Amino acid sequence: MSTKNSHLHSYPRFLWHAVRLATAGSLGFYAWMTVLTAVALVGLHAWASQTASGMVLTHMTDQVSWGLYIANFTFAVGLAAGAVMMVIPAYLYHDEDMHDLTIIGELLAVAAISVCLMFVVADLGRPDRFWHMIPLIGRFHWPISMLTWDVLVLNGYLLLNLHICGYLLYMRFLGRRANPKWYVPFVFLSIGWAISIHTVTAFLYSGLGGRPFWNSAILAPRFIVSAFVSGPAFIVAILFALQRFAGLPVGNGPIKTLTRIMQVTLPIDLFMVGSEVFTEFYTGGAHVSAAKYLYFGLHGKSALVPWIWTAIACNVVALFLLMRGDVYQRPKRLLTAAGLAFVGLWIEKGMGLIIPGFVPSTLHELVEYRPSLVEWQIAAGVWAAGLLILSAALKIALPVLQGTLAAHSAERHPGGSSAS
Repeated sequence: MSTKNSHLHSYPRFLWHAVRLATAGSLGFYAWMTVLTAVALVGLHAWASQTASGMVLTHMTDQVSWGLYIANFTFAVGLAAGAVMMVIPAYLYHDEDMHDLTIIGELLAVAAISVCLMFVVADLGRPDRFWHMIPLIGRFHWPISMLTWDVLVLNGYLLLNLHICGYLLYMRFLGRRANPKWYVPFVFLSIGWAISIHTVTAFLYSGLGGRPFWNSAILAPRFIVSAFVSGPAFIVAILFALQRFAGLPVGNGPIKTLTRIMQVTLPIDLFMVGSEVFTEFYTGGAHVSAAKYLYFGLHGKSALVPWIWTAIACNVVALFLLMRGDVYQRPKRLLTAAGLAFVGLWIEKGMGLIIPGFVPSTLHELVEYRPSLVEWQIAAGVWAAGLLILSAALKIALPVLQGTLAAHSAERHPGGSSAS
């Protein structure tokens, strides 16, 4: 049988065993997936109610037209971009310890982009209008619209990572060496593409002249730097979880590398935030009202003040913990720092960035925004769906990467797997 026919013959078996791996496991795995499914279903029900009744169920208004959905979308784009922090050390600096684990970062990118797209659909209100953004069918407004560029780079990044992950896992399943020409060029392309997805997202905001709070030249660099904190922070948590519950041998090398990345990027992020605060308040320009509202409240309105100061406190404490030289050898301290940084940046790039861009409005109205219960339910459901995708993908990937599932063993044991 030729190599090509052999590949075609093995592909259905690979898909079949992938499905079995994603749906079989220990009691702990079933409990985890059941909880995520329940939360996702709550979010789905809330989204169905929103679709039937309209955006009136949200607390968004004419004055604040982007809320919790776009705030989460912005953060999820950074999470997807930050996943490339496993790829750069492995392929540009030939870090062998990191090389075998890069697939985890790429799977995280796939899950994070899926989360981004779900939040966009939730924010549309009328999902049937999504066809307006389909090339050659709707009014795509390319290349003028930054939203068009955002659609292109996000979907392109998703396809790149799907190809890389799928090809590498399939070759491991076959027990064959992956052909570099079929994935290495795409890996290097994905590195640049990861930068582009968050750059274009930042340009989408900073290019809106009517929203002076976003008109900052360092918004795109700030987005990239913060992504290189949140991405490694989440990956560190994943690696510890896989080491603890799946028996994956991680070692200190990848953990140390990701910790050092956070030790560099988190101070830079705080410095950029401080630079913007200085520019806003020291110059005392006409458009400082949004920053005043965010940090100190304005005319008795202060809904965002607790959010932003919580974010600053989380990031400062995380920085203090990360600056301890042996933090990567202390899992509890490192996970605490990673969790604080993750939460701090989620607030900073979400409620601390998107909402104050609309308050005060262009007509100088002070209309505050607090997410409704429906919005929180949909947001929780989307993140749960993203974790479901990531959990299933990791469940498929780990046995293949560990060599416990390959084409020859699948033929001998067609109904089973050694994955926990």
